[in-house]
Parts: sequence; structure tokens; C-alpha cells
Amino acid sequence: MTILDKIIERKRIEVEKAKALVPFEELLNYPYFNVACLSLRESILDPEKTGIIAEYKRASPSKGDINSTAKVEDVVKAYEEAGASAVSVLTDGEFFKGHLEDLSKARAVISIPILRKEFIVDKYQITEAKAYGADVILLIAACLKKEEVQEFAAYAHQIGLNVLLEVHNEQELLDNLFDDIDAIGVNNRNLKDFTVDIQHSYDLLDKIPSEYIKVSESGISDPKTIKALKKAGFQSFLIGENFMKTTDPGKAIKDFVKEI
Repeated sequence: MTILDKIIERKRIEVEKAKALVPFEELLNYPYFNVACLSLRESILDPEKTGIIAEYKRASPSKGDINSTAKVEDVVKAYEEAGASAVSVLTDGEFFKGHLEDLSKARAVISIPILRKEFIVDKYQITEAKAYGADVILLIAACLKKEEVQEFAAYAHQIGLNVLLEVHNEQELLDNLFDDIDAIGVNNRNLKDFTVDIQHSYDLLDKIPSEYIKVSESGISDPKTIKALKKAGFQSFLIGENFMKTTDPGKAIKDFVKEI
């Protein structure tokens, strides 16, 4: 089994347990469920912001512990102050040491869109995302049938969420060009073996229709890379562990942004 296979297998078990603990109908009564979501497109295209989606994560399967001490509230606030267009918050517990409550903690202190970074395999998780304060969900093409991508994206839009679709190759892209998707992210990280190659972004860039926000994800650690990706046509850049691996992620993003 690949790492992705293991994560998805575990995720299906987790979702069934979560449904038993907090029924779907109960999520609909959570305070954040009825709060309007912020627009990912507007924030990314805002000329006063950087286009960066800065990530908060404590650990990963490939790197182990990354940063277990920095508080989510402190980090996301610093990201916003540095000009991030959005923040990504990992909520997977077993492999990334995240928590659903991290979304609510982030929502309480920032006013830019929050992406729930999760391996979504069930509509229940989309409802959870809204209930805990997320504005955006991630759908990973490698984890889902195209019918599921279409169904999940439509449901997300129905309840007001933005949708970021993650693809790894041309076939995944062409199979999933649905109207309810707002942004398409090219993941430069191979989810089967976790190797990284920025060339994936350049290879798929011109194949992404212009109506979608174009996002390059993973493996971005140099401001020059963002300059090159932006010049090529990308509008947004998801940066994962580059800031979190430092002792002060807030300072790291500020120093990074000065060089863009």
C-alpha cells in the first residue's frame, strides 16, 4: 500500500466514528455553519495580497514532526499580517497531528479564507469543514472517482464553501473540470512516494482553463520560484512546511515575502 492508500483507508474508518459521535444534523446547528464563507478567488486576486496560501501543519508522513510548539492562532495571524491570501490548516490527526478545532481557532483570529486541508472521502467531512469555520475545501482527484468530485463540489457550493481541486497529472485534470470547482491546484508532490518536482506545475499550467484560479502546491521554498511561477501564469502558491519548519513561522513568511 502507498502512503495515500493507508491514509484513505484510515480516513473512512475515522469518518464513520465521527458520524456516530456527532450526527450530520447536529453539525448544521454549529455557529459557523451559518456564517457566510469568504471568497477564495477575491482574496487571491487582491493586488494587496501575495497569492500565497500559507499552511499550518505540525507533522507529515514524509517528514515526521515539523513543528509541534507553534500555536495555530499565532501562526495564522502572522500569515495574514504578512500578506497571505489564505491559510491552509491540516486537520488530519493520525498522519499530520491536526485537529478540527484548529479551524475554529484560526477562524476566530483572521479574516482571510481558511482551507480545510484534509483527505475528503465523504460529504460529512464537507459539512464538518463549514461547521468548524472553513471557507474552502480540498478535493484530491487521486482519492476520488470523478463522479464523487462532481457531487462533492456541488454540495460544497450548495452550502457556500469554495472548492480547490488538487491534481497530479493531465488525466486527473481533464476528468474533473466541473463548474462547481473554483481553483485547480497542481501538487508537485507525488502522493504515492512523496517526492517533489516543480516541473509538474509547468507541465499542466496551459491545460488548466482560464476560468479556474491556478495554484501551484508543494515544494516551494524559494521566492524566486514564486516569481517564475507567477510569470508563467500561476495566481496562487500553497506553501506547506517551508514556514512551519522554522522556530518562528511568522517571521519566516515575512522574510520570504520581502523577496518576492
